[in-house]
Amino acid sequence: MKSDLVSIILSFRNEEDNLPELIRRLQAMADGRPEGYEFIFVNDCSTDRSVAILTQARAGDPRVKFITTARRAGPSEGVLAGLAAATGDARIYMDCDLQDPPELVPLLLAEWRAGHDVVHTRRIARHGEAPLRMWLTRRAYELINWTSRGQMPIESGDFKLLSRRAAQHMLSLREQDPYIRGLAVWMGFRQVFVDYERQPRHCGESKFSGLHRNAVKTMVSGVTSFSFLPIYVVVWAGLAGLALVPLLVLAGLLALAVGASASGWLIAALAVFFWGSLMAAMGVTGVYVARVYKDVRGRPRWLVAEAEGVEIVPDRAVTQA
Repeated sequence: MKSDLVSIILSFRNEEDNLPELIRRLQAMADGRPEGYEFIFVNDCSTDRSVAILTQARAGDPRVKFITTARRAGPSEGVLAGLAAATGDARIYMDCDLQDPPELVPLLLAEWRAGHDVVHTRRIARHGEAPLRMWLTRRAYELINWTSRGQMPIESGDFKLLSRRAAQHMLSLREQDPYIRGLAVWMGFRQVFVDYERQPRHCGESKFSGLHRNAVKTMVSGVTSFSFLPIYVVVWAGLAGLALVPLLVLAGLLALAVGASASGWLIAALAVFFWGSLMAAMGVTGVYVARVYKDVRGRPRWLVAEAEGVEIVPDRAVTQA
């Protein structure tokens, strides 16, 4: 009986300090297991010694494979490129900083063998992270979860298992700026959670500390991918403004009745209110128009410059199984 093949996808940029220990722990986890493994590293144009380390590791272990993108693609796009190149029956994607332990993989596989197509990991503790960053991250999760009517799980990041069919369905979705944490939930199928404690980063500093651009982009992508609530909020604000107009006019008439002039205040209040509402409406509408534009434009989400051990799969060549 042929054993299952498990693909582990690791999208990264400039992780030369973490790669040797990560590879060692992946190999230690996989050695002696009944299933076969391939470790697919997606190098997002690293400028350090990451490629040299992977080349050396592959010379001693053919399970180590890697892809180098032709241009900066981004973490999510790197995951998708790895999923497209993978051949495993189960496909796990995770970060390279060892905050997500490779030793958890057998637990994910146990849930997959129990019939689940999507196995999420959920962080019950996050060691070594700044309290402010953790607070901001949780608020962002809550905002996305609230706007999507509770569809997005809180504290479930980019450490997941997808079955072969779930991965193929994920790849068939043609969204630009994909919010894959949300898409994994949105697809449905049988899903389950595995809880764990996230460890401190093994080496180096996080590429996504504080209020960085990618964090804001991820939050906006999460909200606009699954909810039209921001547009409705603008509509409600406009209706509230219209309902406020008679009250402001009445207040102005009362001011005139007592001999005071309130016209300047009323005009200024109305001008600021309607100007702000118009700007907000244009801004939110612009976000959605931008998403439509990106999807219609149809550019590939990743370009592969070279690959070792895997077949180069262009984005638009991916088809649903």
